[in-house]
Amino acid sequence: MSKQSIFGRIAQLAKANIHAMLDAAEDPEKMLDQMVRDYTASIQEAEAAIAQTIGNLRLLEQDHAEDVASAQDWGRKAVAASAKADELRAGGNTADADKFDNLAKVALGKQLSAETEAKAVEPTIASQTEIVDKLKGGLEAMKGKLNELRSQRDQLIARAKIADAQSQVIDAVKSIDIMDPTSELGRFEEKIRREEAKVLGQQELAASSLDAQFESLEDLGAQTEVEARLAALKAGGPQQAIGQ
Repeated sequence: MSKQSIFGRIAQLAKANIHAMLDAAEDPEKMLDQMVRDYTASIQEAEAAIAQTIGNLRLLEQDHAEDVASAQDWGRKAVAASAKADELRAGGNTADADKFDNLAKVALGKQLSAETEAKAVEPTIASQTEIVDKLKGGLEAMKGKLNELRSQRDQLIARAKIADAQSQVIDAVKSIDIMDPTSELGRFEEKIRREEAKVLGQQELAASSLDAQFESLEDLGAQTEVEARLAALKAGGPQQAIGQ
């Protein structure tokens, strides 16, 4: 599995505009939780893929080590066979010496084959080692991003809850303003003033009626006095002067 395929899904999540996604989400908390779950699952997938890559590298390293060990072993056998051939040839046993020289040649061929196989796999081991190192570094970066995402998740949810609470307070204040009982005081005051004015009017009317009654009494008294004087005149009596 290539590095790109391992980290492709993580890269998309890492580059995503979290705030834009939250703006379109009906429930930011659920959205963030889902992102954390997706990121965690992607890291688990990456870990499995990296583990497989590391396992393959270790197998290559084991095969290389076996080839190196085999080359060394065949080299020792070639040295031993050649030494035995020299010993036999020195003793005049040419036939057996040739046999050991042939064995030395076979051992050297085996050594060369093992060395060739070991050298052939070395570039692959080097490249795979580099890839594994990068994958390990990438995995650590992914875990760091996950921690960052979790931290942002907690902060954003806390801010969302604070904003929601503030919104509820503002709505409550608006409701208080709309239902404010003191806003009706003006109407009640105006009603009371009208009642007070009505009473004042009634009092004024009552006072005018009383004055008229007293004026009627005064007019009646004057008429009575005139009649009394007229009766006195007719009786031939003296007219009473004013003030007597």
